[in-house]
Amino acid sequence: MNHQYWNEKIEKMPRKELEVWQLERLKDAVGVSLRTPFYKNRLSQAGIKSPGDIKTLEDLKRIPFTTKHDLRDGFPYGFLAVPKEEVIRLHASSGTTGAPTTIYFSRDDISRWTSFVARCIYGTGCTKADVFQNMITYGLFTGGLGFHSGGEEVGMMVIPSGAGNTTRQFRLMRDFGTTVLHATPSFLLHVESKMREEGVSRDSLRLKRAFAGAEPYSEDTRRRIEQLLHIDVYNSYGLSEMNGPGVAFECQEKNGLHIWEDGYIAEIINPETLQPVADGERGELVLTILCREATPILRYRTRDLTGFMPGPCPCGRTHRRLYRITGRSDDMLIINGVNVFPSQIEEAIMAMKEVGNNYLIELEKDGVLDRLTVKTEVTPESFMDDTRPLNALKEKIRRILQASITINPRVELHESGSLPVTEGKAVRVKDLRPKDI
Repeated sequence: MNHQYWNEKIEKMPRKELEVWQLERLKDAVGVSLRTPFYKNRLSQAGIKSPGDIKTLEDLKRIPFTTKHDLRDGFPYGFLAVPKEEVIRLHASSGTTGAPTTIYFSRDDISRWTSFVARCIYGTGCTKADVFQNMITYGLFTGGLGFHSGGEEVGMMVIPSGAGNTTRQFRLMRDFGTTVLHATPSFLLHVESKMREEGVSRDSLRLKRAFAGAEPYSEDTRRRIEQLLHIDVYNSYGLSEMNGPGVAFECQEKNGLHIWEDGYIAEIINPETLQPVADGERGELVLTILCREATPILRYRTRDLTGFMPGPCPCGRTHRRLYRITGRSDDMLIINGVNVFPSQIEEAIMAMKEVGNNYLIELEKDGVLDRLTVKTEVTPESFMDDTRPLNALKEKIRRILQASITINPRVELHESGSLPVTEGKAVRVKDLRPKDI
């Protein structure tokens, strides 16, 4: 296989040199972190008051973990390490209690992030001759602009089509000769089913490869997409706290995700004991970003479950590989690529006086897409024989939920006391989607 490298010197750097690189940049990251209100307090409590207190990579373990709750508690500027005048962009993820996790970028941060995404894209075989259709949500979500900038850096013609509207997506593919796609795996499957429904011939398209991410998916799903669309599908991993896409990516071998260790230090821990696990064992991924000056984050508990793959990759890259992400150690739901917390739903519906005390969240598959149904009891005075006010209430709940979680749910209204009640901790979520093995 003819592998191509965006920066061959760095991608094939010997492990010892890579570790020296990491140590120097970890010291820099600690120095930057000490400029933030949060880390100035947190690191000093751990006995780290200057970059010189970091002598070896083992000293990383002296640094306390950072969690999503810490980021929310630090909202809006507790993690900002540069003057606001040096910030040129922010990205944010929605919060369960109204406080989002907000990441700030300087001009150099954007440049470094763009280079990492370009490295990912180029490593799959893309060149400036490709036409890249970015079928992912733009805006505060990092996936849209992250891949957009990376594609431009490679030199591809980028079509910022955004998510949804498959009829328009097909027209763009045909009109401009799209060769590369970026979408969630569920939307890629949806695209194939819509092709059959709308009579779009595969021969009329020039597609060669796709990047799939934002939600966990199985190897069987990857193979199905590849067989149905006759393309190569590459697994992408990123999270907004670590810039977004560009943290780890598959090379053309498609056997594990190379995590770019010149920009990140990765650890795998047991989420219960918080101790490291052996290579090859699965646990929770912890990341330290080495390539951002505006919002430094040290030892971030991603809650994503994976492990380090043993052995070298045939592509020659020395950066370690991660297994496919299999899920999360917390209760976050991923619905068609969108992160949703059950508490967001509870917060939205329990603020309504017509809603009763019990509700249930159900997730099923509707074809290849996820379907969210929110079943909620209503107060006795709201439950009546006349269906018109009930339909109006159902629509009101649907609109409020969609505004809160960006997902358009089905809503079912139930008479008070009719939904099942469990002893002990309430079971609020029934995930009926088939489990990947």
